[in-house]
Amino acid sequence: MEKRDDNITAMCRPAVGEAGKTGDWRDMKPVIDQSKCIPAIKNRAACLLCWLYCPDGVVIPTIPVGIDLEYCKGCGICAEECPAKAITMVHEGAKNE
Repeated sequence: MEKRDDNITAMCRPAVGEAGKTGDWRDMKPVIDQSKCIPAIKNRAACLLCWLYCPDGVVIPTIPVGIDLEYCKGCGICAEECPAKAITMVHEGAKNE
């Protein structure tokens, strides 16, 4: 039986690389308003454009949707692409809710 390499996939997953946990780089962090998030409202895997467009693969496509802040660089693409405007970018250190 051929051995499968789990590191070769079409989907990216965050991992500790040479730069370490890259979440330390950001000035802004995404905050999800679950009352506006389409997957949370419909209670099923719907929309998930944030997950699709995230260049670092840190959006966790669960219900509710999560974001791995240890690796999120705060680019804001998820907030830009969210059709429900459920994601806002806030300054690091600001209160989440």
